[in-house]
Amino acid sequence: MTPTRERGFTLLELLVVLAILGLLAAIVGPQVIRYLGSSRTQSAHVQAKNIEAAMELYKLDAGRFPTPDEGLGALVKAPATDPAWNGPYLNDAAALNDPWGKPYQFKIPGDHGDVDVFSLGSDGQPGGTGEAKDVGNW
Repeated sequence: MTPTRERGFTLLELLVVLAILGLLAAIVGPQVIRYLGSSRTQSAHVQAKNIEAAMELYKLDAGRFPTPDEGLGALVKAPATDPAWNGPYLNDAAALNDPWGKPYQFKIPGDHGDVDVFSLGSDGQPGGTGEAKDVGNW
């Protein structure tokens, strides 16, 4: 009887496969991270536009935008100072936070229109580049 040879992978074959997987991870990983960062920025832009639209609806009912004292919370819950409130103009207070968990800010009159709704990006500081860039409804 002749001995049977067991089949399997050699250590060299396994090392080659691991090296190929490592190269793929090194190439694909940064692309995935860049994509995730840009998707947060795009999401913040869309959310800022939605908040701007809600503020316009508020203005149609109240004849004015919410004051800084009332804040963006006036789009979700009626402020005591506004009897003409006919909201909620946004269904969820969580929509008032940007994708990085920080509250959106607004400026009336805005530098880019009647009202600027914006996020200061991932770093929460004015200016910046990449994911830390300011994002708004403009």
